[in-house]
Amino acid sequence: MLKINTQSEWIARAQAVLPAGGFGNFDPGIIIARGEGSRVWDEDGTEYIDYLIGSGPMLLGHGHPEVMEAVLEQLPKGMTFFANNSKGIELAEAIVDAVPCCEQVRFVASGGEADMYAIRLARAYTGRDKIVKFEGGYHGMSAEAQMSLAPNREVNFPQAVPDSAGIPAGVAEQMLVAPFNDLEAVSTLLDEHNDIAAIMAEPLQRIIPAMPGYLQGLRDLCDKHNVLLIFDEIVTGFRLAYGGAQERYGVTPDICTLGKITGGGFPLAAVGASAEIMQHFDKSRVGAEGWLMQLGTLSGNPVASVAGLKTMEILRRDGAYDRLRAIGGALQKMQSDALSGAGIVHQICGDETLFDIYFTDNTCRDYRSAKHDDPKRNATYNAVLREHGIFKSPGKLYPSLALSETDLSQTKEAVARAVAAICE
Repeated sequence: MLKINTQSEWIARAQAVLPAGGFGNFDPGIIIARGEGSRVWDEDGTEYIDYLIGSGPMLLGHGHPEVMEAVLEQLPKGMTFFANNSKGIELAEAIVDAVPCCEQVRFVASGGEADMYAIRLARAYTGRDKIVKFEGGYHGMSAEAQMSLAPNREVNFPQAVPDSAGIPAGVAEQMLVAPFNDLEAVSTLLDEHNDIAAIMAEPLQRIIPAMPGYLQGLRDLCDKHNVLLIFDEIVTGFRLAYGGAQERYGVTPDICTLGKITGGGFPLAAVGASAEIMQHFDKSRVGAEGWLMQLGTLSGNPVASVAGLKTMEILRRDGAYDRLRAIGGALQKMQSDALSGAGIVHQICGDETLFDIYFTDNTCRDYRSAKHDDPKRNATYNAVLREHGIFKSPGKLYPSLALSETDLSQTKEAVARAVAAICE
C-alpha cells in the first residue's frame, strides 16, 4: 500500500536537505500540496483560502481553466528552446501594447534578474554608476538590491546598509538610500551627486502608497538632473491596472521591470524601456564597450509565454479590474469595521489590489513609520487567521479574481475570531 507522508514528515525531510528547512520564501512549517481556484490544501488536507497566491502571480487563482488549456496545448510542442519562439514574441508585443514606457522588452526568468539588469542598463546608458533606492524598497536579491531593504539599525541617509552577508563593501559606496515619500531628500541627493545613473522605486513600496504628487515629483527631478527613473513593477504590473502603476498613477518611468502576473504563474519576468535605451542589449548597435550582455536558459520560454498571454487576455476583459478592486475593498472594509468596532487602533495600508493592516495610529509613509505599535498583536492576528483557514503573509494580503462570496463570508468569520483573540 502506498504510504502517504504527513505534513510533519515532509517538514522533517525538508529540514534534512534544505537550509532552515525551506526554500527561503515562506513559513517552512506549512507544506502546500495543491491549489485550485481560490484555495490551497496542505499535506494533511487542511484547506485554506489563499491570500498569498504565490506571492502575487496567481491573480486569476490556481489552475484557471483557460490558462491550463493554453499551457497543455503548448506542452507537446516544446517546453523551452533557448531560441526565439513565436509565443515569446507575441508576449513581448502584448507587453509593449500595455505598458507606457515599453517600446522593447528583454525577458529573464525572475523579477530579481529583471531588477538587476535594469540597474545595469541604466548604468550602461548614462555612463554613471550610482543608484538611488529607497529604504525598505525590495528589488530582488542582487548585491545592489540587498541594500537597506530591512536594516536592523537606523543610520543617517544616504548611507546604505547591507542586508546580507557576502556583499563587498564597495557595493554600498555606489548606492544612495533615501526615505520613501520625501522629495526634498531626493532633491538634495541629486544636487550633491553628479554621478547618479538612476532612481529606482516601487511605485507602491511594498504596501506603502506614494503620497499625492510624489511619483510625478520623482519624474520631474529625474528630468531636471538628466537621471533615469526606474519603476520596479514586478508586483504592481498588471495588478494595479492593466498598464500597471504607470497607468494607474499617470507617471511614466524610463525603465520598468515586470514579473509575477506576466508569466501567469510560470518563471518569467522582463525589463522594458524605449528602443533607445534598450539598444544596449544589441552589440551591433552600441559596440562592445556599450553592450550589456544578457542571456538565460529559460528566458522567454513558450510555456510561460502562453500562460502570460492568456492571463493578460482575461485581464483585458470588461470589468476585471473593477471586480478585483471591489473584492479588495470588501476585504479592507470587513477588517477595518471589525477592528474599529473593537476599539483597536489600526491603519489599512496599500491599494485595494494589495494591502495589509498596521496596528498603529501613525501615518505609514516610509519604512521607519510603517510599523506595528505592538508586533505581538499582528502575530496573534495572523496566527488566528491561519487557524481558521486563511493563508496569507504576515505583512501582505493579495486579493485574487478567483475569490467568491463564500470565500469572503468565511474570511469575515475568521477576521471576527482574530479580532476577538487580540482583545483577550
